[in-house]
Amino acid sequence: MPPRLLVVGLGNLPHPNTRHSIGHVIVDVLAALFGIHRSINRSVGGFKGRSDVLSFSDDIVSLTLFKPKLLMNIASPSVASALHSTVKLPASMVVVHDSLDHKVKVLSVKLEGSANGHNSVRSVIDALGANADFYRFRIGIGRDRAVDPANYVL
Repeated sequence: MPPRLLVVGLGNLPHPNTRHSIGHVIVDVLAALFGIHRSINRSVGGFKGRSDVLSFSDDIVSLTLFKPKLLMNIASPSVASALHSTVKLPASMVVVHDSLDHKVKVLSVKLEGSANGHNSVRSVIDALGANADFYRFRIGIGRDRAVDPANYVL
């Protein structure tokens, strides 16, 4: 059995293709790239799809993609459900989200640690409790200090 990996893209369905929904965009691109069909999964509250075997160079993995249906800052129960129904171990989960603190298009990868001010990531950490050692892929969206951050990300 190949290692299993869950990739969760954080975003807001009512605001597709915005800076704040970069996690959803990345999951959509991965699904298209690997031919993974996703469908609504009511038991976990989002769109989920899985590929049994994907080959990356010399490695083979089983990949599950998940896009929560709920708004970003309240999506943590569905992220926790997706984790527990698929890979079980937080260290086998990658959460992809936006980062105001990184330059545009800069990827920062981190295992464990704080949410760095990202409310949705904080919510996921809280939902998982003491076992929140998942990977965070922070995609830089930059920051325009002349604009309210809420308006900038949407």
